[in-house]
Amino acid sequence: MDTIIWSNELIELFIVIGNKRANSFWAGKLQPEEELHMDSPLEKRITFITQKYKEGRFRKTLMGYKTKEELNKALCAAVVKQDVLETMTLLFSGADVMCATGDPVYSTPYLLAKKAGQRLQMEFLYHNKFSDFPNYDTDFESGFSQDASHSTFLCEFLYKVSYNAAKLFTDRKLKEDCNKRWCTLESGFLSYYENDKTTTPNGMIDISEVICLVVHKEDSFLNTGAIFTFEIYLLSERIFLFGAETAHSQRKWTWAIAKHFVPFVAECLLKRDYDLIGQLYYKDCHNLDQWRKGWFAIDKSSLHFCLEMENAQEDSIHLRRLQELTISSVIQNGEKIDVLLLVEKGRTLYIHGHTKLNFTVWHTAIEKAASTDGNALQDQQLSKNDVPIIMNSCIAFVTQYGLGSKHIYSKNGDPSHVSELLESFKKDARSVKLRAGTHQLEDVTDVLKCFLSQIDDALLTKELYPFWISALDIQNEKERVRKYGTFIQSLPPVNRATLAALIEHLYRVHKCSEINFMNPHNLAMVFSSCLFQTKGHTSEEVNVIEDLIKNYVQLFDINEDQVKQMDTENRFITKWKDTQVSQAGDLLIEVYVERKEPDCSIIIRVSPLTEAEELTNDVLGIKNIIPNKDEIWAAFEVIENGELERPLHYTENVLEQVLHWSSLPEPGSAYLVIKKFLTADNAKGNVKAGYMKYKEEPSKLLSGNKFQERYFVLREGNLLLYKDMKLSFKLVSFTYEKNKHSWGLTVYSEKHHCDIWPPAGKARKQSITKNPKIGGLPLIPIQQEKNASKTRGNAEVSPSTLYSYAS
Repeated sequence: MDTIIWSNELIELFIVIGNKRANSFWAGKLQPEEELHMDSPLEKRITFITQKYKEGRFRKTLMGYKTKEELNKALCAAVVKQDVLETMTLLFSGADVMCATGDPVYSTPYLLAKKAGQRLQMEFLYHNKFSDFPNYDTDFESGFSQDASHSTFLCEFLYKVSYNAAKLFTDRKLKEDCNKRWCTLESGFLSYYENDKTTTPNGMIDISEVICLVVHKEDSFLNTGAIFTFEIYLLSERIFLFGAETAHSQRKWTWAIAKHFVPFVAECLLKRDYDLIGQLYYKDCHNLDQWRKGWFAIDKSSLHFCLEMENAQEDSIHLRRLQELTISSVIQNGEKIDVLLLVEKGRTLYIHGHTKLNFTVWHTAIEKAASTDGNALQDQQLSKNDVPIIMNSCIAFVTQYGLGSKHIYSKNGDPSHVSELLESFKKDARSVKLRAGTHQLEDVTDVLKCFLSQIDDALLTKELYPFWISALDIQNEKERVRKYGTFIQSLPPVNRATLAALIEHLYRVHKCSEINFMNPHNLAMVFSSCLFQTKGHTSEEVNVIEDLIKNYVQLFDINEDQVKQMDTENRFITKWKDTQVSQAGDLLIEVYVERKEPDCSIIIRVSPLTEAEELTNDVLGIKNIIPNKDEIWAAFEVIENGELERPLHYTENVLEQVLHWSSLPEPGSAYLVIKKFLTADNAKGNVKAGYMKYKEEPSKLLSGNKFQERYFVLREGNLLLYKDMKLSFKLVSFTYEKNKHSWGLTVYSEKHHCDIWPPAGKARKQSITKNPKIGGLPLIPIQQEKNASKTRGNAEVSPSTLYSYAS
């Protein structure tokens, strides 16, 4: 047998448990007619094994455990004893192999078993760290039966406050105005009485007028003790706050109220443990023409919703993964309303409330749910790839400004600046924008290292620490890397995604080690203590991290083209400082709309396949610009400090052209601008005159001193070229030509006629596999496809030769 896999402990584990004892659990409910016979065909054997072990159809049912917490507690008690069968029974009945033990030092069952010296328990827990366990059914955990919540009648003493002011409740208001009232819920009306003897109610709430219900999970305190509150918001802007004496009572009332005002099509939302539920107006990419009603519920950090669409099903947005959360204002029916924009993982959603107060409640709740909540990695604000935004921001900044910096990551920043920046990220990472000049490189690198050192558990997890170190005993590098890959796959999803992003970045840094002197070993010396969260570092820890960096391509299945692209980008970045790279590896470039002004710029992602048409339409979509029928928009390349510009052919590769800028004397002076293209129809009837630099021979990369300054006049479809302003001698006359295809302007080469924009009727090309980015964050174009295809003319121009003096 392979001694690398079949250790003495593993063999002993199989002997101790044994087939008969194992079957007492796995086949505990197996009926005689369901047994597998010796002559059963292969298909039946496969089905039986799947049902027995993967589905657990025949396993013994444990009695006496009502919740998963009770199972976890029993598991922690079992692992310190010798009975491995009991541990197996608990684990495959729903206990969590990684459950919290309550011990800050021995925080997992594995560590408890290690403390107790239980070798076989450790071996069993280690191997089942990589197993899929059944989900434990916890319907009973709600504390009351759903049948009770369906009741049309509830009555109980509740605390009550109501008022009309358009502001949220405060603890002071609650203490001053809270009164105990006898309350009933019957036939869709919530009535409140002076006491349980009174026959006439003090007031009634028509539940059909409720637009949202807020459930406070934290206790509020009165002089009489803690109460569990919930708020009811009506369309009339009246607000009611009620408080129950127990969490069970609060849940019972809120469920029954929501059941009355949430329609059947959105009833699935009632199954959520919501903090806020109600109705909002929305627009999404399916229909931007009109506002429609939808039902929404916030459950922890997720926004669940059922939209008013045919065959619509419940959907959700992970609020901590939002790439954008902003407020804008629109005029509707002469009234200004606030609109909340949410962008997350391939979707864009606009929402607004029935009233200003209603909108404020939702905006506040969504902002809270989208913010960092705790010090665990998964509780951070995340990018669409499940990487904390703080990590993405720091990595992007260092990639842009630090690849060529000597001894990057080994230099220390200013402690006060680092602490302040780290706190800003923890407060709201989405709002922090790192900028050169404002933020120092060493401060940003220290923030990244501090973040990794201070999260609740190490990125590589403390529980896996001995296994990472023990992998070094494997001398064969391929086998050792395969073992690392197994550990990586066992990490929680956010840890796995974050590790991939970090190791990719460190691999990129090491690829520039001839400039920055940070080879894999030097980087591992810096990061080993951060990734393992140990004091100082050992040679074993350094060796593990060095292995991960060196073998990044193999560990994360990176193909040859991706490596070549990284090399190209590294050369570009280290030669030309004014560029950025996204975490996905694409270049982030600044593109201007109509003119080069700060308010007109967009940072957008450009992949190696992005064409000029795609870039143009993405930018128009982001800016929500819908061209008129006769308007032509195109991407223009501008060089020579804005003096020379030319329109890009719609199929021209944008990244290829941008990379050519590195050969210019001043690469930072070149830029792209998206603007209207002047067609012959636009030009007729107008006269435009001015100096432009002119050259007859084509040149890929142009210098200003190769051009002659001439005076041009554009009049009645003709472009006239004069030697000077006196207009005494006309050198050349260029004429707009009209043929069956297009209006065109032939300037430099009459032999090569190419289109600046796609032919009329051609479907608009936009980003599909990769979304454009604003400020390093993805943003989805939200224009409808029906508005996408616009009538476009064609111009006969040689795309690599037509430059004009930018007026």
